[in-house]
Amino acid sequence: MPEIHVKTFRDPDEATAEAAGLAWLAEAEETGGTRIARVLDHPEPTVLHLEQIRDGSPTRAQAERFGRSLARTHAAGADHWGAPSPGFPTRGGLRMGRSRTPFTSAADAPATWGAFFAEYRIRDFVQRIVDRGGFDAAEAAVFDRVADRLEDGTLGSPQPRLVGDAPARIHGDLWAGNVLWPTGSSEPTGAALIDATPHGGHAETDLALLALFGLPRLETVLAGYDAESRLADGWQERVELHQLAPLLLHVFLFGGSYTDHALRAARRYA
Repeated sequence: MPEIHVKTFRDPDEATAEAAGLAWLAEAEETGGTRIARVLDHPEPTVLHLEQIRDGSPTRAQAERFGRSLARTHAAGADHWGAPSPGFPTRGGLRMGRSRTPFTSAADAPATWGAFFAEYRIRDFVQRIVDRGGFDAAEAAVFDRVADRLEDGTLGSPQPRLVGDAPARIHGDLWAGNVLWPTGSSEPTGAALIDATPHGGHAETDLALLALFGLPRLETVLAGYDAESRLADGWQERVELHQLAPLLLHVFLFGGSYTDHALRAARRYA
């Protein structure tokens, strides 16, 4: 019998969304995508029983395999920009969790990544932060200028080679704590992933979040990824642009030092 991790949610829709998202990401394992923690049971509306994965320290070989397998997960694609996982609950609208992170339906999906990121990852959060007194008008204007440049294509960039022109199937919350390094096994995908907010997005957004909070052996992970699915030229210069999404989420949830960090990043691209 596998070990079980019991995860409890405040809202039944959050549990349903997490189960659906993990299942959607796990579909990519068939084509070499990163291993995803399994939902073993959904015994109550607000409770999931998840596969317990023992976490260790990554070897260089594990890190390289993770980079390659993550490229394959991204290449599984999504139907449109901002697409949530199939089975995502829509009773409360296309938003998730206490952050109320927005997604899109096929009917209202933007035509480009830049338009999606501008509206659903910058303007949406900035307006809500302003409404609660977190940014003044001058600070909000910095983010608005970035959003304008995203919408007009100035800050656009190609996806990695395997993804092509389509939206990537991204994890969406890929900070270091959601990357587990299984111990006592030769995990073929190097790592296993948990706690996702998956959607159709730009692959570089996941990679930027790995860098934000310090993933072990990140350079090896990125080298493995680039070897499997060539990254577009200049991707290093776009890391902080993609980090605006998690930074604004953290400003909304926690404020504090994240506010200055988000503003510094935004001014670079405004």
